[in-house]
Amino acid sequence: MSPVRESITKGAVSSILEVPASIARPEYVGRKRASTWGGGDVHDAETIEKIRISARIAAQALAEVGRHVVPGVTTDELDRIGHEFVLDHDAYPSTLGYPGAAGRPAFPKSLCTSVNEVICHGIPDSTVVEEGDIVKVDITAFKNGVHGDNCGSFIAGEGSPEAVKLVEVTHEAMMRGIKAAQPGREVNVIGRVIEKFAARHGFESVRSYTGHGVGPAFHTGLVIPHYDAAPYHDDVIEVGMVFTVEPMLCMGSEENHEWKDGWTVVTDDGSWVAQFEHTIVITETGPEVLTLP
Repeated sequence: MSPVRESITKGAVSSILEVPASIARPEYVGRKRASTWGGGDVHDAETIEKIRISARIAAQALAEVGRHVVPGVTTDELDRIGHEFVLDHDAYPSTLGYPGAAGRPAFPKSLCTSVNEVICHGIPDSTVVEEGDIVKVDITAFKNGVHGDNCGSFIAGEGSPEAVKLVEVTHEAMMRGIKAAQPGREVNVIGRVIEKFAARHGFESVRSYTGHGVGPAFHTGLVIPHYDAAPYHDDVIEVGMVFTVEPMLCMGSEENHEWKDGWTVVTDDGSWVAQFEHTIVITETGPEVLTLP
């Protein structure tokens, strides 16, 4: 399925970048696991305004990193660009130091760079981006006690027609899923819309990784599937809810496995993947995207 290069292999990971002591850290940094969030998924107006600030920083950081996705750049350099941008806005890059599952090491970088068949959670390293690669950049900013989370897919140079179509369909799938997130509906309607649209274009939607509630916690516990999960995941969408919609669509099968690093997830068949993500808030008139530059 790979239109251009051979499969991605793990590169060398550089030292952890420093964060000034003056920048507030999320509660999980330096701990073996993040605390369980018990504050619910509906936030008051003051909290939503704080999330709006973090989400805007994350969106601006994503745009800045995306401008540097060109043949010849390393994913480690993309991480440095995102890291410095977030710090320059007096925010903390939320993925840096996020605890791993089951005793695995914390995430060592300030954003995720998932290239081609890497579905998500790719660790920036010495990998050199090549012409036609799809690079998914997932970056989150923490400021004023809340997070704003987003992801985009960028094609380095000129992409193949297959890669361009995958990226365009994935973005449209996300936007359709967001539009479906209306007050009073169950969250599983979002995945139903995304999966049907993906299938119409011959793509599969990844089931193993989902959207999530976000705010004072990086992951609140609310799950937003990107496939038709009914009758499960029947939480009712309410005004004041904040969560992400972040479909990952594959050219081939969505079956996947995790590398030994405890983070990087790749498709079993090597097929390429695109992903987009927005943080949204539910208003009385429907969803509002918060992760806009």
